[in-house]
Amino acid sequence: MALTAFPELSKLASLQDDTKYAYVHVTPSGSKPTFLLLHGFPSSSFDWRHQIVRLKGAGYGVIAPDLLGYGDTDKPVEVEKYAFKAMSGHIAEILDKEGLQKVVGVGHDWGSGLLSRLANYHTERFLAIITISVSYLEPGIVYDLDAFNVGTAQAFGYPTFGYWKFFDSDDAAEVLDRNPKSTTSLMYPEGPETWMTDLCPLGGARTWITSGTATAHPSWITEDEAALHECILAQGGYTGPLNWYKSVIKGINDVDDATIEPEQKYLTLPNMLVVSTKDFATRPELQEMRSREWVKDLRIETLDCGHWIPLERSEELFALLEDFTTAVTEKN
Repeated sequence: MALTAFPELSKLASLQDDTKYAYVHVTPSGSKPTFLLLHGFPSSSFDWRHQIVRLKGAGYGVIAPDLLGYGDTDKPVEVEKYAFKAMSGHIAEILDKEGLQKVVGVGHDWGSGLLSRLANYHTERFLAIITISVSYLEPGIVYDLDAFNVGTAQAFGYPTFGYWKFFDSDDAAEVLDRNPKSTTSLMYPEGPETWMTDLCPLGGARTWITSGTATAHPSWITEDEAALHECILAQGGYTGPLNWYKSVIKGINDVDDATIEPEQKYLTLPNMLVVSTKDFATRPELQEMRSREWVKDLRIETLDCGHWIPLERSEELFALLEDFTTAVTEKN
């Protein structure tokens, strides 16, 4: 919710295809680089609040959009609108509007998925990319949820993609919209183990949310922040946010992915992957394994927390962003 959470720093831009994006914009000091911050589900630019303050204070530039379906940005209901190639074009156009030739890309969760495709389609726009909680995702992944759930259940004792089945159901948005406090409580849990016991298992998320289950907020979210988060999601509901899942499950990106040459599927930009020890959905072992296969210039950092690294370990993350970016720029 860029315009509400950061009114003095935010803009609303109408793009060439008439899609409107809201985003936080901070001009860098001197020759310092600009960070492009891409959030995940169910989030908005508001979840970058700690990094925006720290980066701005240190003189870095910031572009932090509310991504399609979220906050003050347009929220189309059509699943096809959430194709990575089209959304990558939107972000590149925002960079053009701000006169930014190269940025440091930072993605969390689904933001890492979009950043991955930006790195394929617009490689020249990046000094480096930083993927948080979710690794670089190569083009052409087939999202076979049944196979993913069987494999992860064998590896970890529970299926990590069970909630995707619920998110792909026809009534998922209605269920989430009707139970905002339960949804927030599950997605931003008091303890990270909740994802292992109640989010990831098949049927677990639907049961939690429809039963109205709600626990205390974690220590890293205040009551006011939780209330604002729920206000942001209530603006347009969960239809748009869930379309990020539905689009890949339905293969919306398949035709575009097939046009990317085999050698271009590998990430050649410098990449820092930041994972966490208690992420029971986007498990660190799987992110590291995928990165080692598909990333040519890789650094991996692990923090002791759950999935929400930008909120749970904001100081440590800022230190990593600055250290990695300094190393990359000095090398160039």
